[in-house]
Amino acid sequence: MTRYYTVTTPEEGKDGKTRFHKIGVAFPQKPDAKSFLTIQLFAVPVTGQLVLFEPKPDGQGDAPALVE
Repeated sequence: MTRYYTVTTPEEGKDGKTRFHKIGVAFPQKPDAKSFLTIQLFAVPVTGQLVLFEPKPDGQGDAPALVE
């Protein structure tokens, strides 16, 4: 099971390519929890769209600590 997901928001560039800006992190909950994910955003997406990706396999960009 993935330990965390990178939360991004898509933005289309002038060249027509979609770029994803990291705006947060999502942590899966334990199997017996009532919720599925805890999502912490560091920015609010203007479009309202969130896209979650698994972390890159090379370990770049470790997940930030969850602030409670």
